[in-house]
Amino acid sequence: MLLSPVISKLAGKRVVLASASPRRQDILSNVGLRFEVVPSWFKETLDKSLFSAPHEYAVETAKQKALEVARRMHLKHLKTPDIVIGADTIVTLEDTILEKPLDKQDAYNMLSRLSGKEHSVFTGVVIVHCKSEDNQLATNITDFYEETKVKFANLSDELLWEYIDSGEPLDKAGGYGIQSLGGMLVECVHGDFLNVVGFPLNHFCKKLAEIYYPPSKSTIHRVKHDSIPYVESFENLSDAETDCSNQTVMHRENKEEKCCYSQCNKSVDSSQQHPAVRQNGIPKKTREDSKVPPKILDLLDGFKSSKALFVASKLKVFDKLKEKGALKAIEIADMINASIRGTERILDTCVALGLLEKTHQDYRNTKDANTFLASDGEFSLHGYINYSNDHLWPMFSHLESAVREETCQREKASHKTPGNSHDSVHCIAKNRKPCMNAMHEMLKITAQDLGSAFDLSKYGSACDLGGSTGALAHELVCLYPNMSINVFDLPEVIEHTPEFQNACMDTSRIKFTSGDFFEDELPQAELYILSRILHHLSDEQLNCILRKISDKCPKGQGALLVAEIVLDEEKKEPRGLLQSLSMSEGNQRSGSEYRRLLEKFGFNSVEIKITGNLLDAILATK
Repeated sequence: MLLSPVISKLAGKRVVLASASPRRQDILSNVGLRFEVVPSWFKETLDKSLFSAPHEYAVETAKQKALEVARRMHLKHLKTPDIVIGADTIVTLEDTILEKPLDKQDAYNMLSRLSGKEHSVFTGVVIVHCKSEDNQLATNITDFYEETKVKFANLSDELLWEYIDSGEPLDKAGGYGIQSLGGMLVECVHGDFLNVVGFPLNHFCKKLAEIYYPPSKSTIHRVKHDSIPYVESFENLSDAETDCSNQTVMHRENKEEKCCYSQCNKSVDSSQQHPAVRQNGIPKKTREDSKVPPKILDLLDGFKSSKALFVASKLKVFDKLKEKGALKAIEIADMINASIRGTERILDTCVALGLLEKTHQDYRNTKDANTFLASDGEFSLHGYINYSNDHLWPMFSHLESAVREETCQREKASHKTPGNSHDSVHCIAKNRKPCMNAMHEMLKITAQDLGSAFDLSKYGSACDLGGSTGALAHELVCLYPNMSINVFDLPEVIEHTPEFQNACMDTSRIKFTSGDFFEDELPQAELYILSRILHHLSDEQLNCILRKISDKCPKGQGALLVAEIVLDEEKKEPRGLLQSLSMSEGNQRSGSEYRRLLEKFGFNSVEIKITGNLLDAILATK
């Protein structure tokens, strides 16, 4: 394929994708390109009225994204990339750029305008080659854009609202994702389908070929195809060819970030074209062979990044900045009772990690820090972060012992003597408030996705077994006005639940009942809920609780909702696997494993929904 002749040119280089889009990452990964992801911090605030055509706006936005990452890696991370790829995809209707919808009504208005019409999807792409010369960053920029025409079918209001209620349109430019449910809205596509997904792979490959193997005029053939523009095909792209001279504009940044322009004339030494030149039959090692892959470097430093987040959270750095706004290091040091130099180092680290922003000598929270890291944030993880620092971090410090012994290291980490009880399941009882707070925050963030993963409106009563603070119960009664819920948990947990309620919560349909679901009779309900329970349980405990729930659910009259991390079938996604290293008596499971487990207890209909949030949802009915 087109990328093959140039892939060897990129091997060993630090290639960076300046985008967090999983769709772009998948497209590039599928063709064998090795890269690291560094999302850009560039705020997309360019004035659209200044651009004569929509594609110019997309290209300029992509350029600014890529340059911001190149500068940040060079100046702050001290890791100058070799290549940075930036991209920006926009949807236009009659030359009007359609942004991401603000809410469901905005999504409806946007999709209604597209119904029955043809619109354009533009992706601007920038390839930035970087070089560090005398501690100055020099960049060589290549840019292009791709346009694809998309025609929507005539859409009914019923279909539009069904799609909008799925939640998919709210984070998509133009209000739809063609690679997912949004594909049902599309009647036809003229041009590159992957361009609509988010990255024009074909054009990108051709552009790489132009960069690394500029063709002579004699090797260019114009080929005409129906319904698509002329394209250029390149011949003789042998990896043994010598790179031709190529004049490009270089942008060099000085300390004041001013740019000057110069032209470069590149030629490649023939020995560089074949890094593995053989001498006496033995492959010759090059400098590129000794470069540590970025993924390994990230893993080596990963624990330091986590601890930096934990410490900043513990010292309430994010709280102080949310309360006071922009502050200098000396001011923050005084507030958190810490040394000035130590405070400055933790603040600069948080800036490099993307948790804080810095202007001159002032630090301020990012939007995500205000939302997730400040203790009073709308979806605060402050308690969960502190629990990870105080309880999970010490336990994972004994991971080597856990792997050798296949035993949970909680007692060793807390310097306690192992006891004989439902240790893993009853961790809330042992670490009451911290663990309750951590679970409350996790479920508060995940509850809406769990509650809306399936239509639960036919169930009038539910029992949340081990429901702790009732965070999921509160979301369910908001989603389903006819549902009442009994939160069933240990007495020492129930006594603390009032501390997690607030005045705006509707508690009229929520009841808290003390009990032990292993020992006591389960309350009667049409829907039972197990959230973050099953993965902790031993086989004996698992059989006990699932048998009791199955007996309470007559055929056709009851169901079980499970909230867990569901492993992918090939077990390649790390999050659930990392959690399994706690070595509790239970297991993390894939969707098929959960299905077999629940079918064993008479649940013959098992649906699984991967939410993309902290927890996934499983609905099992008899």
